[in-house]
Amino acid sequence: MTNTVQITTLGALTSGQDWRVTLPHAQPYPQLFWITRGQGVLMLGGTRRGVGAHNLIYVPAFSLVSLEMGRQSIGLVATCPLSLADGLPETPRQLRIRDVSAISELTGLFEAAQREATSQKPFFENALAAHMGLISVWLCRQLALPENDVPKEKAAARLAARFCTLVSAPDASLHTMAEHAETLGVTPTHLTRACKAATGRTAADILTQSILHKALCALHDTDATAKTISQQLHFGSPAYFTRFIQHHTGSPPSSLR
Repeated sequence: MTNTVQITTLGALTSGQDWRVTLPHAQPYPQLFWITRGQGVLMLGGTRRGVGAHNLIYVPAFSLVSLEMGRQSIGLVATCPLSLADGLPETPRQLRIRDVSAISELTGLFEAAQREATSQKPFFENALAAHMGLISVWLCRQLALPENDVPKEKAAARLAARFCTLVSAPDASLHTMAEHAETLGVTPTHLTRACKAATGRTAADILTQSILHKALCALHDTDATAKTISQQLHFGSPAYFTRFIQHHTGSPPSSLR
């Protein structure tokens, strides 16, 4: 990630590697997803929600998220460097936009930013930052509307959100699900039930899948050896790491590079 705003399509974001968005993960920068067609399922802020056309999904930096969209889905994604995130909210949000003028305005803002990113004209970075500022203003105006007030969450969702915050930390793989439950002051069974009710995934699944995402990113995006990656992710041994990847992907680490 550079210091420049990046605008891409939903399809280009994964480049055929759907796991990059479908597995629970956290990025060190904010992202906005503007879904214009299709349906899917989102896990964000410790809850599982449906996604449809004209949904804006805001994911703050270091927030655990997963997004599963149908093959015919269309959307644009804005990735914002932390240096330009001052005008963005601190909490994750999903907005279902029904007002035609608001839909048209946001689509225009995204498309203008996308054209600027493609043009690579002189000072395009400055222009992209300005476009990001306008998108931030649009978002803040929508959040100020009464219909977009945050609904009161159930206890299970609040606990799941706290667990997802722990899992999004860089050192999350140092601890087992049971140790995370102890940190939260609940039993592993209670945590598992709460996460299942709120997200559709057990607590162990969320933790395991987030580790798998980090492992796959390291295998695809770096030259680090399997041994080094296994050490970084706190696996007991390179052999255990290899078995972990083989079990979850059907392929050994060497064939994924």
